[in-house]
Amino acid sequence: MADRTFLDWPFFESRHAAFHDELDQWAANALVTIDHSDTDAACRGLVKLIGDAGFLKHTAIDPDEENSGIDVRTICLMREIMARHDGLADFVVAMQGLGTGAISLFGTDAQKRAWLPRTRAGDAISAFALSEPRSGSDVANLELSAVRDGDDYVLNGEKTWISNGGIADVYTVFARTGEGEGARGVSAFLVSADTPGLNVTERLEVIAPHPLARLAFVDCRLPASAMIGRPGEGFRIAMSVLDVFRSTVGAAALGFARRALDETLARAANRELFGAPLSELQMVQGHIADMALDIDAAALLIYRAAWTRDNGAPRITREAAMAKLYATDKAQSVIDKAVQIHGGDGVRKGHITESLYREIRALRIYEGASDVQKVIIARQALQAATGAAP
Repeated sequence: MADRTFLDWPFFESRHAAFHDELDQWAANALVTIDHSDTDAACRGLVKLIGDAGFLKHTAIDPDEENSGIDVRTICLMREIMARHDGLADFVVAMQGLGTGAISLFGTDAQKRAWLPRTRAGDAISAFALSEPRSGSDVANLELSAVRDGDDYVLNGEKTWISNGGIADVYTVFARTGEGEGARGVSAFLVSADTPGLNVTERLEVIAPHPLARLAFVDCRLPASAMIGRPGEGFRIAMSVLDVFRSTVGAAALGFARRALDETLARAANRELFGAPLSELQMVQGHIADMALDIDAAALLIYRAAWTRDNGAPRITREAAMAKLYATDKAQSVIDKAVQIHGGDGVRKGHITESLYREIRALRIYEGASDVQKVIIARQALQAATGAAP
């Protein structure tokens, strides 16, 4: 079992340690039999399985509970544990949270009651539709248009690299409504998958199979009540949601890295080279030391960001960017060392280290690529030093 001493850090309360142990035990028993041969079916099954177990309730607020909120530390623990056991289970948890984040934080009572009980129970699948063919990390440059027509908005354009695209029941969609230039002219909408004019035009395959799609909006008509927040608030809504869930991307990377270290420790103890266990070789010990150091440093950044958000900070742009950048980059390095120590087995299809090697790479791209996180961190530092706008 992965190290759990970090649960004694002051970032956590006793309920977090209890939740960690409950979920970890459940995942160890429930996720071992998941059939990954059909990715869409596996995702649908995992949503239902995790929802029935009651864990998806942590991904969104409870619309029936006064002052209900999102506990970022709990979601980080969920993603870390799921990623350590099964990458697709982590994906499911992430998308149920990210896809409904705008509803939890900015939705009307009607929007919350229509969708959150269903996504929290695993009865509906959610998606977050932000990226476009010519606009990925540059959110302010998106082109999908939403034109007001009486009491409706009509959407035309495309989205791509949309996780859960093709299997989602509801999409949070960001479109240009034109209240101003760039980021000032973007709004957010809640779009049911069965809305006429919304079409899945391409399913996208990647090295670690997940349901991804390209979407087309052709005269897709929505009532004005489908807007989340007010006109022109879409960029702020998107950034607020990413503030919350960017830290959890780092947590997923941490889960992958912890699994890689566990596998490496077992390999080093049980595999012999030149008449002695691998663990007695100083170079192997050096790799293990680097892996352990990177994991603890990443965990500190992740749970600092989550703790800061849970304790009332309205935005954690700097902290979340640092957590995501460091954790994903270092997890890549940890997993690469694990592959090296496993030798040929490390690149054998179906081996856990080979799977981890494929799973980790996308985390350095989605929800803001590593290079973009560096820009964000630098701008925040310059703003703090000079008082200039970031």
